[in-house]
Amino acid sequence: MKRTITKWSFRGTVACFFMIPFMNLLAQDSIQYSLDLQDVVVLAIEQSMAVKYAQNRNVNYYWRWKNFKTRNRPQLVLSGNLPDFTQSNIGVTQPDGSLEFKQVTNLATSARLALNQSIAFTGTYLYASTSAYRFQDYNKDTVNFSGSPFSFGFYQPIFAINWLKWQQKTEPLIYDEAQKNFIQTIEEISLNSMYRFFRYLLVQTNFKLATSNLKNSNDNLRIAQTKKELGTISENNYSRNELAVLNAQKSLNRAKMDMKNADFELKSYIGLSQDQKIELQMPLNITLFDINPLKALEEAKMNRKEGSEFKRRLIEADRDLVNAKRSTGLSATLQGSYGLSNSAGTMTGIYQKPERQQTLKLALSIPILDWGQSASAVKLAESQRDLVIYDVDKDRTDFERSVIVQVEQFSLMKDQLITAKEADKVAENGYLIALKQFQNGESTITDLNIALSERDNAKRDYIYSLQSYWEAYYKLRILTLYDFEKNQKIGYVNPMSEK
Repeated sequence: MKRTITKWSFRGTVACFFMIPFMNLLAQDSIQYSLDLQDVVVLAIEQSMAVKYAQNRNVNYYWRWKNFKTRNRPQLVLSGNLPDFTQSNIGVTQPDGSLEFKQVTNLATSARLALNQSIAFTGTYLYASTSAYRFQDYNKDTVNFSGSPFSFGFYQPIFAINWLKWQQKTEPLIYDEAQKNFIQTIEEISLNSMYRFFRYLLVQTNFKLATSNLKNSNDNLRIAQTKKELGTISENNYSRNELAVLNAQKSLNRAKMDMKNADFELKSYIGLSQDQKIELQMPLNITLFDINPLKALEEAKMNRKEGSEFKRRLIEADRDLVNAKRSTGLSATLQGSYGLSNSAGTMTGIYQKPERQQTLKLALSIPILDWGQSASAVKLAESQRDLVIYDVDKDRTDFERSVIVQVEQFSLMKDQLITAKEADKVAENGYLIALKQFQNGESTITDLNIALSERDNAKRDYIYSLQSYWEAYYKLRILTLYDFEKNQKIGYVNPMSEK
């Protein structure tokens, strides 16, 4: 089989073999370029709008994954106010309780350098910092400094759900789903390009048949004209020959219109210039092979996104249940800090004999009466979790069954293709014999039309059988993301995620 692309870089590594001669011909619009099924699939994967959309969608998950991995890394943050100037009249409360307005003119500057770290396992937020503060009073013509040479603190939720820990479980699965879905999307693009290929091929075949039929009908009419002049053909049979020419011309006109529509649709999808002339070749280079259903099912479980998706859905259901239980009961947070601080008339004085400062605070929230709201919220979460478990089991069963059914359908294509191919040969030979007999006066126009109809139908049936085979082939690749010809996993690289 010719379609054996299993890894694609989108930078032309595999496509160079096909694209170099093809691109040389693009500049020569008068040349009709011959394309087979693999050429069309390669073009769709390389330059279609569908693949560009898939790349952009995938790169969004790539940067989401990158962002997630940086969240748990230490962050060094510099903050401050440079400057904070104030000049206004403010009310100052006097010892006797009266309010006296005084003009204030000052300049404050501050800076803080902090190292922040989140611990996903416990949900703890830690920080270590150093800070300095300068205050200049223009009215009193004084300058004061204060700051903390060193400070360490933490923030620890005690009974609340640890979202960081749950993200550690779900985010890798989400990223894995996105990568597998990207590969699946590329395979779906291959399938869609296959549909357009065969639509064009069928229309192209109809056009060729219509052209051949018109030529033969005109030849038959000329023979009938000679027989009419000799008086060896009836007016009725001669009229049938004239009608055959008209019908053949109408069929050709319809085929021309269908060719234009199919040509535009195919070129638009695979990103080919509308001016380029193409002709499709029948994809006859087929290797029929057997597939072990258990092997296909094993690969599907490993390679498809459903494996990660089912795990993620169950984890999220457990997470929502834990959140419902912990958000409706006792909640508490523990905060603490320890450091050194000082104030002085000079900047260096801050660091001379600083004094200790420390805080410790435990905040509690205890629901006493909520009229059953907490209990109902937990029951609802439990019910939703049970529903997710049921849905996942059902989806897993349906998915596994779809893989087995697709393998069975693919296996049935062998006999169907052999039969359709033989029928096409028999019908073609039958038509040639009927045409020769008619031209020799050994049969009627009715017999010729019957043979013509049988030939055209057999030709179309053969194309439909080919399409059914390739459809089953690509659907099997989509369902398993595995190349059974080369016995290896299918993989594609998104160049946008490498920039």
